[in-house]
Amino acid sequence: MRKVALLMASVLCQFAPVAAQDRPAAMYQGQMDRLDRDGDGVISRSEYQGFMTTAFANLDKNKDGTLSADEVAPVLNAQQFAAINVNRDGKITQSEFLNSVMADFKAADRGGDGSLQ
Repeated sequence: MRKVALLMASVLCQFAPVAAQDRPAAMYQGQMDRLDRDGDGVISRSEYQGFMTTAFANLDKNKDGTLSADEVAPVLNAQQFAAINVNRDGKITQSEFLNSVMADFKAADRGGDGSLQ
């Protein structure tokens, strides 16, 4: 599951979807290093949330505070978009986005300590 959260971060970082099995282990370590802002060897919940908040802002090309299907097309398919767009209004709010990615983080946090190692 850790790889799921890191893959999401990696995809958002590079704006190109890539299957987990196509990513070498070194890429995951590089992504871990990039997300580990304080250099303690783990990705905390706050580090991940901060990264994802920035990712949302970067994806929001027209700066309207929401993500359209066109804006996220490089990283989400239609099914993923629909799953995140909980209220089904055709746009993803920052709250919907963060709720989704932080649920992925929680699922990846096997130790339940609020960090990924």
